[in-house]
Parts: sequence; C-alpha cells; structure tokens
Amino acid sequence: MHANSHVNPVIIASENGRAGAIAAMELLRRDGSAIDAAELAARVTEDDPQEHSVGFSGIPNLLGQVELDASLMNGRTLEVGAVAGVQGYGHVITLARRVMEELPHVLLVGRGAERLAAETGQRPADQRTFAGLDRWRARFEETGVELSEDDLRHLVSRLTRPMHLQDRVPHGTVNYLVRDAHGDLASAVSTSGLGWKYPGRVGDSPIIGAGNYCDNRYGAAACTGSGELAIRVSTARSLVLYLNMGMSLDAAGQECLAEIEQLSPRPGQYMNIVAMTPDGQHAGFATTPGKRYLYYTGEMAGPELGEREIMRKTRKVSEK
Repeated sequence: MHANSHVNPVIIASENGRAGAIAAMELLRRDGSAIDAAELAARVTEDDPQEHSVGFSGIPNLLGQVELDASLMNGRTLEVGAVAGVQGYGHVITLARRVMEELPHVLLVGRGAERLAAETGQRPADQRTFAGLDRWRARFEETGVELSEDDLRHLVSRLTRPMHLQDRVPHGTVNYLVRDAHGDLASAVSTSGLGWKYPGRVGDSPIIGAGNYCDNRYGAAACTGSGELAIRVSTARSLVLYLNMGMSLDAAGQECLAEIEQLSPRPGQYMNIVAMTPDGQHAGFATTPGKRYLYYTGEMAGPELGEREIMRKTRKVSEK
C-alpha cells in the first residue's frame, strides 16, 4: 500500500541520532524516500568517531576487534537486509541494503558479509581508533582482569557486568524510524554491539523482529540496550503486532516493557524502544528511568528530545 502524497515527514531516533536525523530530514524535504533517508542517517552516525557504540571507533570485543551489525527494513514492501559480525569494513547499513537488493537472502554474517562488501566496491577500512582501544583497555584496568585468550567465556561476564549502579557498559546502537512525504516507512539500526563481548556475539540489531521491524500498515519499532532481551521476546515485531491488534501506541509499548520485565533482566541489562505509527505518532519506552529519544518532523526547525515512558505497574492490556 502506498499512501497519498505529501504527508509530513517524521524521523524518530535514539538519543545519539541527532546528526543523522538532520541529514536525513534534508533529504526528505527534497522528496527523498524513507529507505534512502534511513540509510543516510545511519551512515552519518557510523562515521562519527565520537560515537563509540556504532561503526567507526566502536568499542571492541574481548580480543580488541570491532565487529559491526546492522539491519534495514522497507515498510512498504517488507523487504529486509542485515549483516552481523563484520570486521574491516565500515558503512554496514549500506552493506545491509546490498543484501536486501542484490541477494536472495536476508542476513549475511562474518566472512560472507565482508566478501559482499568487497564485491560491491567497498574499500576495506579499519574501524578501530586509539580512542576506542583506550576505552577497551581501561575496562581491563578498572576490573583488574587480565586478558587470557584461553578463558574468554569467564572474562566476558566480568567485563560486561556493571561494577557500580552508575557504571554503564556501552550497549550503544543507533536506530532510525522514518516516514517520508508519501507515507512510506523505513527503519535502520546500526551498532558495534556490546563492548567487550565474546567474539562473534550478535545482538538484536541485525535480527529482524527483535531489534528492528517496520510495516507501512501498522507502524515501526526499534530497540537499543541489551539485545539478548529483545531477541528472547521479539520486541520490535511484538510492538508492531500489538498495534495491528488495535492497541494504542502507549499500550503496545507498555506490554513490551512488561514482557522484558518478565525475563528478570540481570544487573546492568536494560532495554530502550522507539516506535512510530503510520500517522506519525511516536513514543519511546525504557526499562530504566531518565532515558530520552529524539524526534524530528518536517515542520520543526530541528530535532528535539522526548522522555521515554517506563513501565507502569498497572496497565490495561486491552486499552485502545
């Protein structure tokens, strides 16, 4: 279904999506498509050396390697592309789009994704930086842990568990939900994953239905935080499905938060969700208080931040 022309474009993003949202809105105001705008927005964040949870300068895994994940979804066609565990190349959101448009597949990982990058003309690019590696080394010093490649399975729990309540191990990730002037929706998610993760760990970002889902008919949702949680209950698709069932946006988000809570998250695990309906309503949800999300409409001078809702102890599941 393709909506009538010229509705107000909307971009919803995680809090670290400001620069990408500005670039994407410029494209939407020139009648650019939602899928192009979502890809562009994610690319901008991937290139930012100050953003240590996405793309270039991402926090490395246990062995000091930067592994990138990304996914892209077209809400009009339900076409998707995703990559995971990519080393030695940047712009994994564009690589995800190559999977969507040039292969009969949905998800490529590791060496296969890197091979496709080379075949489609991407130049190898080391995603490690001194700043990212400095943060990686500092964690070993803070925890008093020494790197032993013979015992990674025990190290990962110690390095990714918070030592103090205020200690936030980077989960990062950037996500964008986009509606263009024709009413089409698209969603993009890109990440370097959990800092100090076990090599090869894949979170929810490239898993369609867990960290990313988009459907013109009902809405879009994407997640950041502890991806293992979203994978276990398919958070992004669940929220969109609740919208399909007739729930309000707030009720759908509350139901997803309740599902996360039922998993009994470990100390330090959390989940953030952004969501948008086809008519441009938007909201953010979080399992911990004080979280914000970014929103930007074609009528606004620039992006603004809104508060994410946390779970209310009483909710009406059947709320319309």
